This record gives sequence, structure tokens and C-alpha cells, in this order.
Amino acid sequence: MDILGLTITTGAVIATLNATIRQAIPITLGSQSGLLSERSSIVNIGIEGMMLMSAFSGYMMNSYLSGSDISTFADDNMRLGVCVLVGVLTGGLMGLFHALLCIRYKVDHIISGTVVNILAAGVTGYFYNAQTETKGKIPPLISNPWEKGDFLYNVGAVLFDKDIITYLTFVIVGFIAFALFRTVWGLRTRSIGENPRAADTLGINVYRLQYTNLFFSGALAGLAGAYLTLADVGVFERGMTAGKGFIALAVMIFGKWHPVGALMGALLFGFLTALQSQLQFFGIVVPHQLVALIPYAVTVIVLAGFVGRARPPAHVGQAYEVE
Repeated sequence: MDILGLTITTGAVIATLNATIRQAIPITLGSQSGLLSERSSIVNIGIEGMMLMSAFSGYMMNSYLSGSDISTFADDNMRLGVCVLVGVLTGGLMGLFHALLCIRYKVDHIISGTVVNILAAGVTGYFYNAQTETKGKIPPLISNPWEKGDFLYNVGAVLFDKDIITYLTFVIVGFIAFALFRTVWGLRTRSIGENPRAADTLGINVYRLQYTNLFFSGALAGLAGAYLTLADVGVFERGMTAGKGFIALAVMIFGKWHPVGALMGALLFGFLTALQSQLQFFGIVVPHQLVALIPYAVTVIVLAGFVGRARPPAHVGQAYEVE
């Protein structure tokens, strides 16, 4: 099919949509991580480091268990499930570390997040071993139920044959959106982001809620990191997050600190990133450097248009002192 002189095939469209979803998953999880943190009045630019450290810990655990003689871990699903859990807990602990610096020691939030990023880059770079071997990746949860040639096969090629983390990500977005605006926890979280003093006078334990939310914020970043090494790429490389944590923050701002808005922003970035490898299938020949620049250039343009209009939580980035 030719549209405006471009050769567009069904296979190219399906490949682009699948690549869009794959690229959007870690960005979506990272944006939800930043949202939980900033709704609790704590800036979290350490998402990048949390993702990187979790990707590393999950990968190393997979390497260890792949060579283990323990019969419990002979099953691939059990082994990979434990590795994902390790990655999630790693992110959660780093979230608590960031919270400790910001809440207990009143460190500037930007500096604290930078510490997390440098720590993760240093630790993972030092202990990285290119000869490390692992077995397998997380398999698809649901296979395409339609045979090739069926009318719905192409639809199934996009909706199915995805790993469990991919499906779980969309469930998480819906859950956070519901919890943030329809539950007591959500009301309290939004209140400490806007006016922690008022929340404190109403009996809300501001510090405890911040620590709790920062743990879950880190856990979401950890799930994003685990996705990279256990479901998407399957291997670990130094600096493999490649700025995804920072893009997640940009997506969060684009979504105006709303879970669904952040998801839409992540899908947009995922689509633009997917074009890097798919433009050739549409008959477009351009320098690859220019194509690689597209998602980041669009992100800057979008932020330039949205940052002034999007209102962050009123108390974000400010230390709170209990009287």
C-alpha cells in the first residue's frame, strides 16, 4: 500500500506497533515511579540509577540461579520470577535510600537523585562482567490464538505474544490512576504533595507516607530495570538505561502528573523511538543519526510547550519540618 509515496506493508505496521509497546514499557513504569514520588513532594531524578541498578541485580541473580544446582530453580519461570523480585526490591531499597537522604538528612532532592545515579553507574560498571551468562528471557504470557492468514491474526500479533511485565504495566497504570484519585491513600498522597503542613494538622503521618511512597516509587523503577534485562534485551550492558529515567520524568510532566497522561506520553515516545528501526520498511532513507535524534528532539519540543502549562504539586522539591 502506498500513502503519500510511502510503501507501507502490514508487516511493517505490526513491527512498528510492537516496537512502540516494547519501548514504552520501561518509560511508562519510570513515569509512574516519578509520579508517586513527586505527588509525595519529593523530586526523583534518581529513577535512571534505580532502573540501572535493578537491571543489573536482576541480571546477576539470573546468572547465579542459571548455574545453581538447587532443584527449585530448575524451572525457568520460577527462576525468572525470583530475578524480577530481586530487581523490584533493589529499586525499592534505592527509593528508600533516596527518601532517607531527602527526608531525614534534608539533602537537596536534585543532589540526592544525582548521588543515586552516580552510585548505580559506578557499582554496575565496576562489577559488570561481559562473560556473564544467563539462561532465557521471560516468555510470552498469551500466544496469538489466531492462525496466520486469519482476519484477526494481525490484531493478535499486536495484542498477544507479550511478556507478563508488559500486561502488568497497563494494569499498574490503571490501578495507580484509581488509587490516586479514588482512595484515602490517594487523597493523603496528593495532600502531602500540595500542603504537608495542612495534612500533618489533620493527623497524617507525612514522613511515614513519604517513605512508603518512595519505596513503591523505587519498586516501579526496579520493575522497569528488570524488564530491560529479563524480558526485553536479555543481557546487561554498562549504562544500558541510556537516559530512560530522565525521559520518564519528561513524560510525567507531559502527562501533567496524571498516570494515564504519562502512559500516553510514553507511548508517543515509544512510537518515535520505534521509527528509528522501522523507517526503512516504509521506504524512507535518511541518515540514522537524524532518525535517532527524532524522539529526543520531539521530547524537548513537547516539554517546551507543556512545562509552563502543567502545574506540579505545590510543595514538590521542598523539605518538610515537623513542628
